[in-house]
Amino acid sequence: MGRLDNVHSPHTTLLARPLSRLNGKVVALFAVGALLWFTGINISRWGFSKTGDPWVGLVEHCKHAKPIAESEFAERQHKLAHALHTLKASAYVAEPGASAQYFGNISGSSWSLSERPLLLMVSPIIQAGEVVPKVIVLTPSFEETRAKLLTIPGANVTYVSWQEDEDPYAVGLHALPSSAAARIYVDGMVRHFIVDGFQKAAPGVNVTSAPPEITSLRERKSRAELALLRCVNEVTLLAIRAVQRQMYIGIRESQVKDLIDQALTVAGVTDRWALVLFGENAALPHGSGTDRVLGQSDLILIDTGGSLYEYHSDVTRTFVLPNTQVPDEYLGHWFAVHAAQTAAFNAAKEGVVTSRVDEVARKVLVEHGLGQYFTHRLGHGIGLEDHEAPYLRGGSDDIIKAGHAFSNEPGIYIQGKVGIRLEDCFYINQDGDAVYLTVGVGGQALDPLRP
Repeated sequence: MGRLDNVHSPHTTLLARPLSRLNGKVVALFAVGALLWFTGINISRWGFSKTGDPWVGLVEHCKHAKPIAESEFAERQHKLAHALHTLKASAYVAEPGASAQYFGNISGSSWSLSERPLLLMVSPIIQAGEVVPKVIVLTPSFEETRAKLLTIPGANVTYVSWQEDEDPYAVGLHALPSSAAARIYVDGMVRHFIVDGFQKAAPGVNVTSAPPEITSLRERKSRAELALLRCVNEVTLLAIRAVQRQMYIGIRESQVKDLIDQALTVAGVTDRWALVLFGENAALPHGSGTDRVLGQSDLILIDTGGSLYEYHSDVTRTFVLPNTQVPDEYLGHWFAVHAAQTAAFNAAKEGVVTSRVDEVARKVLVEHGLGQYFTHRLGHGIGLEDHEAPYLRGGSDDIIKAGHAFSNEPGIYIQGKVGIRLEDCFYINQDGDAVYLTVGVGGQALDPLRP
């Protein structure tokens, strides 16, 4: 084992072996990183600072972020109405959640699900020769006043209530335009009893999950959505770096989790979560539930995120402290995972099949003799949900398009020994190229010392 702050250690040559193209650069990276750490030079790329404020810069980072404008909601509703009209469908139905948030500003946190359905229903109607959206909020009668407190954008918003002794689905169907076609699309996350309810109320209507023409509307992010995704992912990475500076040998996983929560709270991130795993605990991708003490030879894995105006972050770093002594083999594994992440990023282009990106990352780890330890898909879509379609996984035939946003998170998990995962989210720009959402704060980790 070798100390990372000792560039003359015998293990520095081994550090360069996993990726021969790095050669002596690995040694230099560790030397510079250790020097900056111990001298306290404030370099924003790495976040090393000794100002006295452990969370310096986090409050300000996203303070200028703005929620999605009403005009963008109106544009979304119009695109949905045109898609429904083209598909000859009478309505699109969603429960409070990501899709209802996208089209109607009704999130799962603003209205909790219960056995009494509150539904967002969007129908295409013709006004002055133009297809426009008619937005209906179907609500329990005794909740109508509270439902009207929701801020739902749109020029044609109607609230339709149902009494306790009425069939809510029959009431909802009756509220649809009289020229409605015999097809209703529902969001894929709608609970099954709601689908059954509509089908029973109108046996002649085909009630089915929304097709790609509709689901793709939410999958492809706008400039405003990408701005929120960038900010929340950047500040999440900054929080990890800030927490790294507070850590020490002997700290517990639970203490680090509390630090992450503090940092993200200061940053204004909501719906916060964190997975903190030391040493062999990280060999289980989602952890073992113990509260391990950080040992001298442990790698540290932090997988964390939250939301900003409903848009999510998801960042994972596996790293070390300056005085950590890590087995040479594990450091080699870290650089192999980093190479897999880089290869996947370079392969992600508009027009590429999503399974191909997963394949490229997997091939790198196979070449390093680690393929069997990469046990999950490469990535998932991210936006109004932390995990959403499309996915970067084997067997998928989805095509990458401009505006798509994904996580890129290769990992290896050798049970009883070590787990390493690196995760940055990226989007596909209008030129068809991948851009890390964390590029504004440096993007990918540089090495195990500098996450």
